[in-house]
Amino acid sequence: MSYPPPRYFAEGGATSAAFRPASAGPDLLIGDRSRVGYLATGASTDGQFGLYRWDMSAEPNGPGAHFHRTMSESFYVLDGTVSLYNGEKWLAATAGDFLHVPPGGVHAFGNESGAPASMLVLFTPGAPREAYFEELADIVAKGRRLSAEEWRELQARHDQYEA
Repeated sequence: MSYPPPRYFAEGGATSAAFRPASAGPDLLIGDRSRVGYLATGASTDGQFGLYRWDMSAEPNGPGAHFHRTMSESFYVLDGTVSLYNGEKWLAATAGDFLHVPPGGVHAFGNESGAPASMLVLFTPGAPREAYFEELADIVAKGRRLSAEEWRELQARHDQYEA
């Protein structure tokens, strides 16, 4: 394993850091079950990664088993108990637990604990996941019911495939 090729070629360093205070509210609400903070998007990291804070209410929620063809997804539990599916079994993950899923790896997450839970979700490379999250929020907000074909089409546009 070696370092990747250089991407920055100026003689001196640049003042280019981005700060997001803990007091910043969520960027997106998905119904009353999930609050999502866009900590670093694929656009803001030049496609290197996307990092999101996912706060879940006490009500059961989360996607079914799926996989991605173009990106990995990782989960780091901050608080509470998050159910993480590793393609084989469900794990009751608590603060400090971490799950990395490479491209093609079947996974899912949810909150079945009956108490709020929070985690960080990392996508690499950085894909425009915000568009997917925002479409989900819109579907929930409008009370829309998608057909199986509409779900498959939506998910395929966002590199998400049912397992």
